[in-house]
Amino acid sequence: MYTQSPVFISSALRCAAAAAAVFAAGCVNTPPASSADANANTGPGSSGATASGAPAAASRPAPVGSSVAGQARTFSTQLATYTSVSFDAVPGWARDDFSDSWPAFLGSCKVLTGRGAEWKDVCARALRVDSKSSTAIRAFFEQEFSAYQIRDDDRKPDGVVTGYFEPEIPGSRQYAAPFIYPVYGQPEDMLFADARKLPAGSGTVAARVEGRNVVVQTGLSTRDMGAPGLYALDLSAITRDTLDRKVRLRIEGKQLLPYYTREEIETKGAPNAKVLAFVSSATALYEMQIQGSGRIKLPNGDIIRVAYAEQNGQPFRPTLAQAPNGKPRSPVKVRGSSIELELDDGEDDEDAGGTSTNTIRTRGFTLARPTASGAVVVPGRRTAGPVIGSGIKDPSYVFFKESTSPAGGPVGAFGVPLSAGRSIAVDPRSTPLGYPVFVSTRAPGTGAPMQRLTIAQDTGGAIRGAVRADYFFGNGQQAATNARRMKERGQLWILLPRGLAVASAAVSSAIRTRGGPVGAGLPQCLVPTEGVCVDD
Repeated sequence: MYTQSPVFISSALRCAAAAAAVFAAGCVNTPPASSADANANTGPGSSGATASGAPAAASRPAPVGSSVAGQARTFSTQLATYTSVSFDAVPGWARDDFSDSWPAFLGSCKVLTGRGAEWKDVCARALRVDSKSSTAIRAFFEQEFSAYQIRDDDRKPDGVVTGYFEPEIPGSRQYAAPFIYPVYGQPEDMLFADARKLPAGSGTVAARVEGRNVVVQTGLSTRDMGAPGLYALDLSAITRDTLDRKVRLRIEGKQLLPYYTREEIETKGAPNAKVLAFVSSATALYEMQIQGSGRIKLPNGDIIRVAYAEQNGQPFRPTLAQAPNGKPRSPVKVRGSSIELELDDGEDDEDAGGTSTNTIRTRGFTLARPTASGAVVVPGRRTAGPVIGSGIKDPSYVFFKESTSPAGGPVGAFGVPLSAGRSIAVDPRSTPLGYPVFVSTRAPGTGAPMQRLTIAQDTGGAIRGAVRADYFFGNGQQAATNARRMKERGQLWILLPRGLAVASAAVSSAIRTRGGPVGAGLPQCLVPTEGVCVDD
């Protein structure tokens, strides 16, 4: 799911000098004695039996240069340090009702079983656990997993926990006042290049388009770029540092250019993208793009559920409102914060019965009217009086798809429905999607302790940093209220299957000091996953 907000970015990892020996040895150390690790081979029935009665997962030899969950006391990435702890040391662990989080965990298992033998074995044993017994589920996690506290690059345990929700806005399948803002599906003309396979530097190279993929042709000069099937790609114009290492492009003549910005999409339309619906508020649509999913309520009461499909590859740069009268503007909830958008509310067109049907005006330009196919009708003239405008100058833009699952929560970035109160969005570099994460924070409004096991099932451009979580509250007015209030300090513990190889160790003892470069060989991702988080 795409999300965006003022970014809480952690710089590269700073490790303690004592950890140098760990990296040099491949981070394969014996953790301190704790109930978390003692339970690896003991528990109900002992002999390594799990709560289900099946043998616990055996530790497998780790690839050279990797850490092993359940064996390594501590290991690191560019963003985070992970330290083994006893489950007894996790605040609130013994009090949580684990049966509430169990459906979300089983949902993750449907994806995780295809990502290695450790997960396949763990998820197979999970099916034999009594889903109604919090005690049995707790014992399962204690025997199958090791708990690691996540600390940021300064080795601080405290981070930020915010909230999000599934918004609902009025809309229509047809373009008619007041429903004038299109909700676009993924454009058919969007192309993708693997940033890892692009040449270094900022020159211009020749490339060929194969389906939706752009492939650079090595050994060709700029004179060859005019040949049939070849296009010129200016490397200086692209952004390489996306988490999935994908560059979004389009064809214009014989050139491959970055995909259209928000302003270009709003002024020229998106003729290669299907319009899923039209809504009446640009601000509400922007919030839905930020949340990454939503519901569109049609005039007849039917609901269209939309989920994140793609993003245009442009950076998130909201224009903050500067109200000339000093009064605050209505904030738009951004994942993790609120921003005051630069909006031009305007007044209504005289010939539209109160709302424009031909143009949408923003500060500095006029939007063309889209048709249901995404094509545009360029206005011949403006009618008298100002019209409703979006005024949103953020170059990033989110494309949606209709959700095929009307029941349950919206589908997150992990591809499974989110569970209200038990799903969180995370930075996939430090917290892999699908993994259990225990969160200790405070409830919005009351400040009461909120300590529970959650499942990392979503992510987004806004969720950046090691100790960073965005808590999914569900849908409805109460969920929206809680999400907008939520911004609390918190701590995170990730649960890693015993024997899982994680976080390739540094290839030397060069450890980053604060303000210095990243130590040689430190990975970006705790667990690299193609299409989500990959290392170069």
